[in-house]
Amino acid sequence: MEIPGMGLAKQALDTALDTTAAVAAVPTRLLGLISEVEQLVRKVNGTIDAVDGVVRRADELIDRTANVVADAEKAVDDVRAITASAGDVAQRAGLVVTAAGRTADTANELIGIYEPIAKQAQPLAKRFVEELSPHEIEAAIKLVDELPVLTEHLTSDILPILATLDRVGPEVHQLLEVTSDMRQAILGIPGFGFMRRRGEKKEEEEGVKEDENG
Repeated sequence: MEIPGMGLAKQALDTALDTTAAVAAVPTRLLGLISEVEQLVRKVNGTIDAVDGVVRRADELIDRTANVVADAEKAVDDVRAITASAGDVAQRAGLVVTAAGRTADTANELIGIYEPIAKQAQPLAKRFVEELSPHEIEAAIKLVDELPVLTEHLTSDILPILATLDRVGPEVHQLLEVTSDMRQAILGIPGFGFMRRRGEKKEEEEGVKEDENG
């Protein structure tokens, strides 16, 4: 026979035991939960560290990008300067080409003018070169060297004399007439022809002797 109140006491005891077991299990669960929280915190810290690394890398990448942009801007400025210089060079080259074209046109005109003359003078030049000796070349060079002196003498000495010939011309003409009269008078002297022939013969003999001795 069940004792009155025992069922209630047993029920209360079971409840107390369950509560005690539950209370005893709380620290274990709490420790597991704390462990999970710690793992989660570590993961969060790792994520934060990774994010910090990504941020640092992003900052480095931004710095590198800024340097690259600066270098690119400098390169663009250099390219612009080179382009401007190239444009100037191209313009000057165009002027040179234009001048060269004009020079070529002038050269073609000169060739057209002097080509017939050159062809005509070619045989004479060839003969001149073939027949000219080194001694004659040296003489021609000396003559060219002396041209300034000859020009000075011609201007200072000879031309003034030639300028006076118009004044002394009549006197020279009279002198020639007198000389002619004297020659005719001398030729009229008896025996003069014989003496002249004798003198000419003597001169010829002396000339032959000089040739033999030479």
